Amino acid sequence: MIRTVESEQDVSAPVLAAYSYCEAVTGQQARNFAYGIRLLPTPKRRAMSALYAFSRRVDDIGDGALAGDVKSARLEDTRAMLARVRDGSVAEDDTDPVAVALAHAADTFPIPLSGLDELIDGVLKDVRGETYETWDDLKVYCRCVAGAIGRLSLGVFGTQAGARGVERAPEYADTLGLALQLTNILRDVREDAQGGRTYLPADDLAKFGCSAGFKGPKPPEGADFAGLVHFEVRRARALFAEGYRLLPMLDRRSGACVAAMAGIYRRLLDRIERDPEAVLRGRVSLPGREKAYVAVRGLSGLDARHVTRRTVRRRA
Repeated sequence: MIRTVESEQDVSAPVLAAYSYCEAVTGQQARNFAYGIRLLPTPKRRAMSALYAFSRRVDDIGDGALAGDVKSARLEDTRAMLARVRDGSVAEDDTDPVAVALAHAADTFPIPLSGLDELIDGVLKDVRGETYETWDDLKVYCRCVAGAIGRLSLGVFGTQAGARGVERAPEYADTLGLALQLTNILRDVREDAQGGRTYLPADDLAKFGCSAGFKGPKPPEGADFAGLVHFEVRRARALFAEGYRLLPMLDRRSGACVAAMAGIYRRLLDRIERDPEAVLRGRVSLPGREKAYVAVRGLSGLDARHVTRRTVRRRA
């Protein structure tokens, strides 16, 4: 249950400044995410930006050029900051704006902060250079770095009273996070390979002759790269279909936010499916007008109504 949300006048100047910092980070670093959360009312939008700014800090440590032991130490420092947020020891005039904003957001909404510990655990897997033999192995990683974000976001969104099946909302939020992360992995397959990282399961790569990796604009000689991509696209679509069952459980604007973010990634998936090798040539993205269309569709409630009708048909 969401606590009483403060009005603009009740939020102190230091906290507003901290939120402004987090919103600036979000706008500069996460265009798709920022596009979605602009549909939220101000308190929820600010809380989501605080979650993003913390997550961005963790990701930047993992993606940086520092030595592995230094990255690990900095990630544990970030975990210590999270512990201060959790125990209520972050003052409004703290010098870390992310800590201030996150502490206020966690005091306003029932955010399961343990999800941010999971995020740190997932990035530590990156630092250690872990690879994944099977989809079940990769799911563990995806739940840390994306499923947890879905569950954290649900703490901000809340659910509608009386929504059917609401006890499964965290599960659906987690699954939607997996769908977004698998789409990210497909989109960034060459960039990750150039950075020495492979996320797609080794048994999937072997099945399609892609074990040699993806460091150039063409797939490995003799590989069925299109087959691999289409296989993973089908997996991602199944995750989206399951995760979208969250939408009817959310209020209109929270549902619109989720539908916009998920819709952008589903359209990225469509583009990747049509031209699998595009991900080896550069970064696949959507133009602004297409994102705007997705946002309007989310606000209209079309996606939520579609999910509701489909669920009713299944029960009939």
